[in-house]
Amino acid sequence: MDKYQVLNKYFGHSAFREGQEEIIDKILLGRDVLGIMPTGGGKSICYQIPALMFDGITVVVSPLISLMKDQVNSLWQSGIKAAYINSSLTLPQYREVFRRAYLGEYKIIYVAPERLMTDEFIAFSRQMTISLVTVDEAHCVSQWGQDFRPGYLKITTYIDSLPNRPVVAAFTATATSEVKEDIIRLLELQNPFTLTTGFDRKNLYFAVLKPKDKYTALKKILSEKKDKSGIVYCLARRTVEEVCENLNRDGFAATRYHAGLSEEERHKNQNDFLYDRSTVMVATNAFGMGIDKSNVSFVIHYNMPSDLESYYQEAGRAGRDGSPAECILLYSGRDVRVNQYLIENSEENEDLTPQMRKKVKENELEKLKQMTYYCTVNKCLREYMLNYFDEEAPSFCGNCSNCQRGFEAVDATEIAQRIISCINTLDDRNLHFGKAMIVDILRGVENDRIRRFHIDGLSIHGILHKVSAQRLRAVVEHLLEAGYLKTEGEYPVLYTCDRAKNIATGRERITVRLPVENTVYRSGGEERDIDSELFSELKALRMRLAARMHVPAYVIFTDASLKDMCRKCPVNREELLRVSGVGAVKADRYGKEFCRLIAAHINRKG
Repeated sequence: MDKYQVLNKYFGHSAFREGQEEIIDKILLGRDVLGIMPTGGGKSICYQIPALMFDGITVVVSPLISLMKDQVNSLWQSGIKAAYINSSLTLPQYREVFRRAYLGEYKIIYVAPERLMTDEFIAFSRQMTISLVTVDEAHCVSQWGQDFRPGYLKITTYIDSLPNRPVVAAFTATATSEVKEDIIRLLELQNPFTLTTGFDRKNLYFAVLKPKDKYTALKKILSEKKDKSGIVYCLARRTVEEVCENLNRDGFAATRYHAGLSEEERHKNQNDFLYDRSTVMVATNAFGMGIDKSNVSFVIHYNMPSDLESYYQEAGRAGRDGSPAECILLYSGRDVRVNQYLIENSEENEDLTPQMRKKVKENELEKLKQMTYYCTVNKCLREYMLNYFDEEAPSFCGNCSNCQRGFEAVDATEIAQRIISCINTLDDRNLHFGKAMIVDILRGVENDRIRRFHIDGLSIHGILHKVSAQRLRAVVEHLLEAGYLKTEGEYPVLYTCDRAKNIATGRERITVRLPVENTVYRSGGEERDIDSELFSELKALRMRLAARMHVPAYVIFTDASLKDMCRKCPVNREELLRVSGVGAVKADRYGKEFCRLIAAHINRKG
């Protein structure tokens, strides 16, 4: 079979997505590759199709047990024999995987990086033909990445131990230029074909909200998403416990996941989410890497993450099947302080020199600053994020909270001058404060702190009392992002930069896009061309089949496939094969029941 026949038979697609065919062609020609593709962009097919076409075995290095199980489950449902080797296997299961592998039953074997250099796996790899080594979540090899895993540094030692060097393919969803260089160097990729398909996920709606009460805002959002599946990310275990308990009390089917739970409970809760017994997963960032649950329709960040790479990866777990999905971040200034504290007090990585540790910490603080700008910027959120990943983007996407909200261009020179004057006046008195205090001083707020420092007697106190706090904060954020102001110290206090003199002296004027109205939550939109009754019936059938097969529902068919069935209404195998995501194996296995249900629905509707 050629690559198109493999794509159609096993994966049910008639055409490749952007970048997939180019990467597959290079791998089949024997060339190393580095593919940087967004979550949900179809990275797996890029190595699974060559794996099926090569004579030997493909070894996939994967960082998480849940990721391996998910991938292997999906492959078996598509008619592809695969296995995984990790710490979740019992000794008899471990031996059985090797027995079958020696018999040549598997084309793809997923393995944890820590298992690569075991005597058993080295002996097996030397006796078999390893045609391709795929490194999934390749950013884990870089100390500058957000998920550095020392075990990934052993991959090249494993490859060097093989009788013949296989093709090496590395994939990641997020990589700055620095991380990309690290991946190529540390994995020793040879003249790699490098392709970045673009980070834009057009089906995702991005929003940043700044509610006074986060839980009330969360409850309101979830109440509009009954029966939909989603993830709520929290920064701390304690917050996960509190939010999950409150959601269950208020009638939501929520479960929890964090590193403080027993392995047994984490496994149970994850399965409850994957099998749709719990529709909401409340979790720390310990949950989710590689989770291939396709029907996640929203990801809500209860707290701001420390960097845009983590945020984009976590938010990208929504809408993996291409359906409209929402990524909502609930921001507060406290999130910045908590993240800064965590960075300053993080455990020292013993694999790094003191100089490298210092540089890594500085790098993390800079990433936190960029993440904070994302939450406070007054321009298109998608444009800001794509620019961060060195990708050009239009200044209006129409599918983020800032674009939907409406802004007006305002000459903010006078306001900026007052802000700069305020900070300089305080600096002359050796007083330094953060954004919130500066806004309070300019607006003339009376409180104990202002009186204690005798600021209420200064001319700067209340000089901008007619300007709303929201607008003042927006101008301060603009001055920070543009480099007129900077923050320093354990608590981020404001200082002026040299550039600020141009504004203070009137040599430079600034225009700032300021919000026309207060931030409100607006949905990113729904698909309206779907027969909701038929869709519900198809989901119910899928759930029954999933229970019978003991697999998550989306492994049978994704929501996107069910929606395409609603549009095309297939009533026989030939018509079913035209549905996106329906391959020959699944059509033979499940086709009759789905076609029978659709035919009955059509007859009933007349």
